[in-house]
Amino acid sequence: MGHPGVRAKNAPHLTAAAARLLADRGAALVGIDSVNLDGMAGKERPAHTILLAAGIPILEHLTGLDQLPATGARLHAAPPRIRGCGSFSVRSYAVLPD
Repeated sequence: MGHPGVRAKNAPHLTAAAARLLADRGAALVGIDSVNLDGMAGKERPAHTILLAAGIPILEHLTGLDQLPATGARLHAAPPRIRGCGSFSVRSYAVLPD
């Protein structure tokens, strides 16, 4: 995953307050280079709940973000058309500027 050697229970994640701030400020999508957007110590998933209720898609397990330029890259995330799943893998990639 994005942080080799980090166990799921102590992996970087968003707090509920951070998720609310992103939703309130109109985020179009939230991605993270970690195992899960929420902390894994408990069973609650406040960041998922807040963002998905606001209609904001989530991308997890992103890698190689440090290789992207500071500006100009375009994100593409192509999900299959599947209904009834809580989550599903997508092919995420960046198109770099010329």
